[in-house]
Amino acid sequence: MSTETCHIVALAGGVGGAKLADGLYHHCGERLTIIGNVADDLELWGLRICPDLDTVMYTLAGVANPTTGWGVKDDTFAMLDMLAAYGESPWFKLGDKDTATHILRSHWLRQGMRLTEITQRLTGALGIEATLLPVTDDDVRTIVHTDEGVLDFQTYFVARRCEPVLQSIMFRGIERATLTPEVKSALKEADIVIICPSNPFVSIDPILAVENLRARLWAQAVPIVAVSPIIGGEAVKGPAAKMFRELEQEPSALAVAHHYAGLVSHFVLDERDADQRDAIEALGMHVIVTDTLMQTREDRQRLAQQILERMEYV
Repeated sequence: MSTETCHIVALAGGVGGAKLADGLYHHCGERLTIIGNVADDLELWGLRICPDLDTVMYTLAGVANPTTGWGVKDDTFAMLDMLAAYGESPWFKLGDKDTATHILRSHWLRQGMRLTEITQRLTGALGIEATLLPVTDDDVRTIVHTDEGVLDFQTYFVARRCEPVLQSIMFRGIERATLTPEVKSALKEADIVIICPSNPFVSIDPILAVENLRARLWAQAVPIVAVSPIIGGEAVKGPAAKMFRELEQEPSALAVAHHYAGLVSHFVLDERDADQRDAIEALGMHVIVTDTLMQTREDRQRLAQQILERMEYV
């Protein structure tokens, strides 16, 4: 297989997923399609906010905040200051530039445009040649059951800083959600599917759960590569390791591999966890061991290149 001409589909959400998507974009350009999570979307102050889609979009456009990985670099927060002056308590940090995205998205949704069309319009305006698609145009929301009760994901993740003990996760609306025609078309053309190092529970699972996408991918008989978001027993960013522990699983690359068992053909393992290679291979996966920590843009490009080079021999 020549990865210089093949079509790549990446499943991504959050900062880690966006980083690898950016590395793949460097090598693949318009041959890359990213399918993004919408289950952590929220409505706030009348605005539709799509954190995972926007993180990927800003990262590929080169305008993401380099410190946080989310939001827009050099953003200001005058809007939040004014909301506070009106007596609001802004718990979700929206920058002024970032808010422009949500204003337009919300306006276009009210005009009857699909989220897919809106996302393509926004990415096109930012000069992105790759295709970024929401997995569905339908409303799906992550709901977490915790020791403090039932919380929507952003309340748990942002307002409560993941402090409540997680008991279970559900995706409200998933039974009615359907894959978009654009997602189905991208999957049909895919030569390789890459699951980026995003949180398996709240970024990747809500993608795979739409119209049983997991089974659809398995039936396609194309290489499916997963990159572990866990290095040395900890998540590089976000609550994935905490979630594994609270769901009574030891956080490890092996636990991630078990999570994707029966779906993934190739698993990318960080060199710090090389001792787990045999156990992961026993699950029926081909294992790629390398440095998966992406601290710089060059790291993203290097990791993407290593994955693509390995796929040349599949």
